[in-house]
Amino acid sequence: MKVAQQLASTIMMVRPAHFGFNPETAENNAFQSNEGDLTVQQISEAAIEEFDAFVEKLRAYQIDVLVIEDTEVPFKTDAVFPNNWVSFHEDGLVVTYPMYSPNRRLERRADIIEALGEKFKIDTWIKLENHESGGRFLEATGSMILDRTNQIAYACRSERTHPELFADFCESMNFEPILFTAQDENGQDIYHTNVMMAVGEKLAIICLESLPDEAERNLVEQRLRESDKEIIAISFAQVSAFAGNMIEVKNREGENFLIMSSAAYHSLDMQQTERILAHTAIIHSSLTQIEKYGGGSARCMIAEIFLPKKTS
Repeated sequence: MKVAQQLASTIMMVRPAHFGFNPETAENNAFQSNEGDLTVQQISEAAIEEFDAFVEKLRAYQIDVLVIEDTEVPFKTDAVFPNNWVSFHEDGLVVTYPMYSPNRRLERRADIIEALGEKFKIDTWIKLENHESGGRFLEATGSMILDRTNQIAYACRSERTHPELFADFCESMNFEPILFTAQDENGQDIYHTNVMMAVGEKLAIICLESLPDEAERNLVEQRLRESDKEIIAISFAQVSAFAGNMIEVKNREGENFLIMSSAAYHSLDMQQTERILAHTAIIHSSLTQIEKYGGGSARCMIAEIFLPKKTS
């Protein structure tokens, strides 16, 4: 049996047309803010500038970035975060997911998947969005941290991550489900697992103090160590700086890079940075407005493409 790769060598990003604050998602995303002096137009323009600079930096390190243009219509404030509605897998499988916010469901685009089908082999498309009518949500790699090599899926309970749907996904994908409660310093459930946890090839970034249940915390630590991951613990303050919202990828030369925002990078202490650099290089880029108004960061902006490339 072929061992799945943990790190993608091709990533997809969506260049936003109308980025902005989304009051629907702000209901349970404590990272969002609508405070400031910028107009709606200025916020959108600033986000596009940050996006373009981010992509340019990634490509400068020989990372294959497939940029998809957001459509002008319908109006979508969060199209820049494609990792919440789709995942692409090594065996030619595409999965689309049920979204908590009705206006975010507009981000699911069949034309994107059809366009990818011209370059990559797609054999199966599983559509889970029918669960939205029953109020059951699972927001892809926002809800789940996938250790693909060891076939383990980590997820924190929230309105956006339905436990039964998570279990069903893991059963169908042959992943071991690790479900836990994660809360911020105010006792509020963390809305997405990928803001407090990231799993790379040889490391795991995680806010252990956000897991109030000792048995669950011990289980998560145990499975990470058994999976040969070095655990780098981050604080609540670092989570607020999006230090949990990182993703490790490979470039065309096979080199590893841990991607994060500049806010996340500058929140790390010297020891944490040195431990990361023992495993992988770091790329960081300023995502200030995207983080402030969108409540997401670098990892949220990246959908990994593990689909096999077509040879002809």
